Amino acid sequence: MLEASLHEGQLLTLLIMALALGMDAFSLGVGIGMRGIRLLDILKLSAVIGLFHVIMPLVGIVAGQYMSLLLGHVAALTAGLLLILLGGHMLIASFRGDGGATPSFVDHRTTGGLMLFALSVSVDSFSVGISLGMFAADVVMTILLFGLAGGLMSVLGLLAGRRIGRSLGSYGEAAGGAILLTFGILFLL
Repeated sequence: MLEASLHEGQLLTLLIMALALGMDAFSLGVGIGMRGIRLLDILKLSAVIGLFHVIMPLVGIVAGQYMSLLLGHVAALTAGLLLILLGGHMLIASFRGDGGATPSFVDHRTTGGLMLFALSVSVDSFSVGISLGMFAADVVMTILLFGLAGGLMSVLGLLAGRRIGRSLGSYGEAAGGAILLTFGILFLL
């Protein structure tokens, strides 16, 4: 009986952590969705984000015995800087009226941009994985919950951003950039 309640407690804890980590994917999704995104791109981006939310904590769990305090700070700093870069670029492009002239490293439709976006929202999963590795969390349950939450939250964010972006018209990209920039600054604080 005690073992069953411990397992349920671990499941609930991991589910809450997965949803919290997925909020980054949701907020990024809103920002990208406001620029306008096709349904196929929503599926591709969400699948890659979900995959990164599996790989990054798994790597973190494996490395869980090493340098958790240092890497936790570095992961938050990296995620914050990436989001500031992406949000700042979106803001500048919207004011310049580039009309989609986005460098490939920040364009979610390119392989590099896709990887950059997925990394920016899943790098904190790596540091959480390190902590979980030191506490001997159930690895399979952890990575499945993190991957599902990351993918689902990004789909929801992208769809919400897409709908909001249609309402905002030409201001959608500026609003999305401001959201990403704000989250990047919050990561650094």
